[in-house]
Amino acid sequence: MSHDATPNLDFAGTTPYEDYVQADVLTHLQHPLSDDPGEMVFLVTTQVMELWFTVIVHEWETATRALREDRVQVARDALKRSVRELEALNASWRPLAQLTPAQFNSYRSALGEGSGFQSAMYRRMEFLLGDKAASMLVPHRGAPRVYAELEKALHEPSLYDEVLRLLARRGLPVPEAVLERDLSQKYEPSPEIEKVWATVYGGQDVGEPDSELVLLGEALTDVGELVWRWRNDHLVATRRAMGSKTGTGGSAGVAWLEKRARKNVFPELWTARSHV
Repeated sequence: MSHDATPNLDFAGTTPYEDYVQADVLTHLQHPLSDDPGEMVFLVTTQVMELWFTVIVHEWETATRALREDRVQVARDALKRSVRELEALNASWRPLAQLTPAQFNSYRSALGEGSGFQSAMYRRMEFLLGDKAASMLVPHRGAPRVYAELEKALHEPSLYDEVLRLLARRGLPVPEAVLERDLSQKYEPSPEIEKVWATVYGGQDVGEPDSELVLLGEALTDVGELVWRWRNDHLVATRRAMGSKTGTGGSAGVAWLEKRARKNVFPELWTARSHV
C-alpha cells in the first residue's frame, strides 16, 4: 500500500519551521537608511556576523565551564565546533571585501556614530580570549542588560585562564601570580607560561603528540589562528574601502586594526614553539 509523499501544508497558525527559526523576525530586521542598493548587503552581512559572534561566545563559554569541571573532551569538542564557526564568520567578509571607497561612501553616512567596536557580543568574544578592558563597557551604559552581561564577563575567568588553571591542576608549574591575577585586566604573556607550554609540547611525560593537553593546545591554536585571520581580513576590507581615514564612531580605523592584527591570542602557545 503506497503512502502519499506530499508534505503537510496546512497549519492552524504559523508553520513549525517559523515557530522554531523565527525567520519572519530575522528577515524583517533590515532597515536601510540610504537609497543605495549596496547598503542592504552591508547591513545583512553585519547582522550575520553578530549571529556568528553569539554562537562562538556560546561555544567558548561551554568550553570554559567544561575546563573548570575537568571535562577536557567536552571543552575540545566546543572549541572544534567554534573553529568551523570562525571559518564561516571569516567568510562573511567576502561580500564586503571588494568595496571601493565610492561604494562604501554611498551609504557610510547612514552608520552615523556606529562602529563595529561597539558590538557587545564581539566584546564578549574578546573578553573570553583574555583581552579585557573596563573602558569597553562605557559605550553600553545606556543598555542595562547588555552592560550587566559585559561586566560579569569582565570579572570572570577567560577561556585561557581556565586552561592555565587546568594545567596547574595537572601538576605543571603555573605561577601563583598568573593564577591569582586580577581577572578584569588584559592577560599579559608570561615567560613561565611559555615554559609550561614548551614542556607540554616537548614530549616530557604529559607531552606525547596525542596527549590530552597537546590536543587541547592544538584546538586553542586553531582558534587563535582564525581569530588572527579575522582581524587581518577586517583590516584588509577596511583598508580597501576607506584607506587610512578615521573610522566610524571616531575610531582610529586602519591604524587601530593594524595594532590589533599584530597581536596573537593565547600568546605563549605561539612563542613556546621556538623552544620545543
